[in-house]
Amino acid sequence: MFDFSGKVAIVTGASRGIGRGIAEVLGARGAQVIAGARGDNAAGTVEAIRQAGGKADTVAIDVTDVASIEAMVEGVLTRHGRVDVLVNNAGITRDQLTLRLKREDWDEVIATNLTSAFTCVQAVLKPMIKQRAGRIVSISSVVGQMGNAGQANYAASKAGLIGFSMALAREVASRNITVNVVAPGMIDTDMTRAVAGKAQSDWEALIPLKRLGTPQDVAAAVCFLASDEAAYITGQVVAVNGGMYM
Repeated sequence: MFDFSGKVAIVTGASRGIGRGIAEVLGARGAQVIAGARGDNAAGTVEAIRQAGGKADTVAIDVTDVASIEAMVEGVLTRHGRVDVLVNNAGITRDQLTLRLKREDWDEVIATNLTSAFTCVQAVLKPMIKQRAGRIVSISSVVGQMGNAGQANYAASKAGLIGFSMALAREVASRNITVNVVAPGMIDTDMTRAVAGKAQSDWEALIPLKRLGTPQDVAAAVCFLASDEAAYITGQVVAVNGGMYM
């Protein structure tokens, strides 16, 4: 089950946290993983995959730069001849109450979290259509579903991923390409560890399962949606949040 042997999977934001978890699980299940991140930040991810017996390459990308994304996909096609899976995971936060939110912080979050997914999708669609097969999974957030004070830019970007994915799913379904979203809740990563004291406790109190999730919890959902077993699932949002948002 969930065998990715012979398949090529691109994961953006693969240097740490959820992205690294997704890349490692795909690699463990046989995929040729392309771990995208700024500079050589994904080198540790690639090394971990290789040490575990998997196949992975790192690629330096700036997801806000169209030329960078197009060059990455062209390089993947030159080396491997196909792209089977795209996981849009790259994301940042620039939190502030809306009244005080700087325009540049709004623009940067939208560009990194939402527009980059559009750019990556445009770059992989032609080879996927030619193959008449593909899996696109974007990582949204519970914040994109329920909102959170001080994160208007982040919430907008993550909610936008959901709408974008549903529209895209309708466009490409006839080409045997599925498009889905995974919406994590509070996951134990560097980002959530940076949440101080009481704020984090308040979030944890909202989780019926009474624990933070792990990157592997998210990776499991992504692997399912990217697998052959999920061939009849498209345009869906899978919540991995411990019951935080029902």
